[in-house]
Amino acid sequence: MRASDADRERFAKVLHDAMAEGRLTVTELDERLTHVYAAKTFGELEPLVRDLPGQQVIAYQPTQPGPVAQHAVGHRIGGRGTQNNAIAVLSGSEVKGQWTVPPTFNAVAVMGGVEIDLTHATFEARETVIHAFALMGGIEITVPPDVVVHVTGSGFMGAFHNGLRDQAPPPGAPVVRVTGLALMGGVEIRSPKKPKNKKQIEQG
Repeated sequence: MRASDADRERFAKVLHDAMAEGRLTVTELDERLTHVYAAKTFGELEPLVRDLPGQQVIAYQPTQPGPVAQHAVGHRIGGRGTQNNAIAVLSGSEVKGQWTVPPTFNAVAVMGGVEIDLTHATFEARETVIHAFALMGGIEITVPPDVVVHVTGSGFMGAFHNGLRDQAPPPGAPVVRVTGLALMGGVEIRSPKKPKNKKQIEQG
């Protein structure tokens, strides 16, 4: 089976974790990473983690054809965070499209607006924490149905509003925890907008 970029990133993460635990030296890590990023198939990837804990999980998931496992693990989790924060002071800031969310992300809106769209994002880790701070401003977080969300932020003359409809994310879906403070401002968690059908487009 051909390996994708996301597959190679998952194997690379196992190697990085192994080095952090003292199971690999820096030299061994570099050597194995070179082979990981040069690999074209799973047959080339699997031997590189065979002697390490966690390889069963990373090697097993992609080889299963089930659409749930493929989508939840293969598509959403993997890669390195591409942006750590979004800050808007008397202005606007947005993060959307194809990007990778780090384990911790900071959103700050001071008399401004921040938009964070997770619709096409991937996640560096299984769990992500978004720290949101809104002062006389607003933060909008768009979350697709295949991501689990927990909202624990608080407000003073402001509020955190979870506008998501009942969702049933697949097993293994990424988990996003939204926390922080809204002072005379608001943080809204919402579902992606439904695309307009042909009739709606013609009607404008």
